[in-house]
Amino acid sequence: MNNLESFINSGILEMYVLGISSPEEVEEVEEMAKLHEEVRKEIEAISQALKGYSESNATIPNNTVKAMIMASVDYEERLKKGEQPTFPPILNDNSTIQDYSEWLIRKDMLLPADFNEIYARIIGYTPEAISAIVWIKSETSYEVHTDEYEKFLILEGTCDIDIDGDIHQLIPGDYLSIPLHKGHVVKVTSQTPCKVILQRVAA
Repeated sequence: MNNLESFINSGILEMYVLGISSPEEVEEVEEMAKLHEEVRKEIEAISQALKGYSESNATIPNNTVKAMIMASVDYEERLKKGEQPTFPPILNDNSTIQDYSEWLIRKDMLLPADFNEIYARIIGYTPEAISAIVWIKSETSYEVHTDEYEKFLILEGTCDIDIDGDIHQLIPGDYLSIPLHKGHVVKVTSQTPCKVILQRVAA
């Protein structure tokens, strides 16, 4: 990986677009953008991805969207305070809970005692994917995704995911990807909240 690729993949461009870069980082990004078309294109792609994400979810008044918006605000604050961006692996059929141990052992990735229905903590963001640890108390609102795949890896507890009437009964270690254009609901079947790695990956 060359220095330009390393710069683009460092997370500094995401922080720049979110408006949370330091003055020195802003100067560095803008200088690199003047010199490299790849940087300018990546900034535009990040801006469009964030705009599209906010617009596609702004009109859906459900509990999952609210939890993810709150998690996004929290993530921005953490970055402002110096947390370095990380890039969790994309979930797939071969994913295991161990793949995410780096984030699961963090002391700040805990469920608050007073959480309501859904609580989320973002662990990674790129224009292509948002990754979060999510706790679900009883169920999620009905959703349909047209431009992103929603992927689940069950960490704790159990749940049923209903995809247009097709019920998937999931236990810790199970992985499931929701197809595009399919309505789905998560219903917790355990006494304790269902804890999952949730990713939304651009189609």
